[in-house]
Amino acid sequence: MSGDGVIIVGIGNPERGDDGVGRVVVRRLTEMVGTDVETVEHDGEAASLLDCLEGARTAFLIDACVSGAPPGTAHRIDLADDAGILPDLQFGLSTHGFGLAEAIALGRALGALPPRSIVYAVEAASFETGAGLSPAVAQAVETVARMVADEVMQHA
Repeated sequence: MSGDGVIIVGIGNPERGDDGVGRVVVRRLTEMVGTDVETVEHDGEAASLLDCLEGARTAFLIDACVSGAPPGTAHRIDLADDAGILPDLQFGLSTHGFGLAEAIALGRALGALPPRSIVYAVEAASFETGAGLSPAVAQAVETVARMVADEVMQHA
């Protein structure tokens, strides 16, 4: 964990099209924020995701979602303020059948979420196996990375 307790987690499966966007964004963020902030690529499995967040004071979670908005749309959800929006977003499911929303619900129930937890959800177009990111989602990577990096820098 970084000295100030900030972690950025890119969630998803890079073998399922836009589901891999969280991992692509976190790779870009690793270049942008350097080693001062811990960055992690994760498959989204609930229990191990909560383990990953242990000890963090601030967590940024980046994942693909489906809400009906145009592909590439970035949704920012502050879990302290906007928790009610989560049911309106469908996140990719891990191989265990639980996705980010379920991990967050479990974390809340266990009191295991960092005090400040922010979700950046990128609207997906396709979850096709073996495909890369769709053009709209690929275009959103730099924008979302910059949004997260700016927020991390404000936090520092």
